[in-house]
Amino acid sequence: MPDNFRFYDLRHTGNTLAADSGAKLKDLMVRAGQSSERAQLIYQHSTAKHQRKLVQGIDAEVRQQLSESLADKRTAREG
Repeated sequence: MPDNFRFYDLRHTGNTLAADSGAKLKDLMVRAGQSSERAQLIYQHSTAKHQRKLVQGIDAEVRQQLSESLADKRTAREG
């Protein structure tokens, strides 16, 4: 084991990966045994990769809602 190894590093890495995977704040707090949102925010980093995932998710949601809206309008005209 390296001399500069700290168990905190495992905790930080695990929580950072969980946050990047999309875990909600409350989930992360429970996982880490924290009662404070402020403490959990230490593990949440904004990366370019994560920002792209957010944009893709927003884009998919908007496209889905638009598609549903257009389908509803077609159904209303036909019915």
